[in-house]
Amino acid sequence: MLFTSHRQYFDRLIKYKRTRFGVSVINNANAFRAMVKMKKDSKLNATAFIADQTPPPENAYWTTFLNQETPVFWGTETIAKKLNFPVVFIGMKRTKRGFYEMTPELLCENPNETSHGELSEMHTRRLEQDIINQPEIWLWSHRRWKHKKP
Repeated sequence: MLFTSHRQYFDRLIKYKRTRFGVSVINNANAFRAMVKMKKDSKLNATAFIADQTPPPENAYWTTFLNQETPVFWGTETIAKKLNFPVVFIGMKRTKRGFYEMTPELLCENPNETSHGELSEMHTRRLEQDIINQPEIWLWSHRRWKHKKP
């Protein structure tokens, strides 16, 4: 297979890794609409948001993450509140080479009872804790801090 760029190769590789066990990947522009439809059709059991992207700085929630000002997408918080879905963090721990243990942790059962930014802050703090505990398993190749706070 011929790829036009390294980025395209890695995008396809990551998508393959994320979907190989039957998981659907929905791009963030269509996420809410797709989730509402799946909820109506009773096909939505769980939704995972992968926090490995950097939002445009003007539309982000800004917080301190690993001692740096960092933009965070509003998507998880916005959708959780609109659909009133509980928010669960999935912690990752490497047990041995090629083996990982995933542990679910309820961050918030009733998102509508939280203040603006509270869910985003809870998730960021929990993610930061995982990274500090095992920095070697976090994907450091993306440019998390490419934007400055406006």
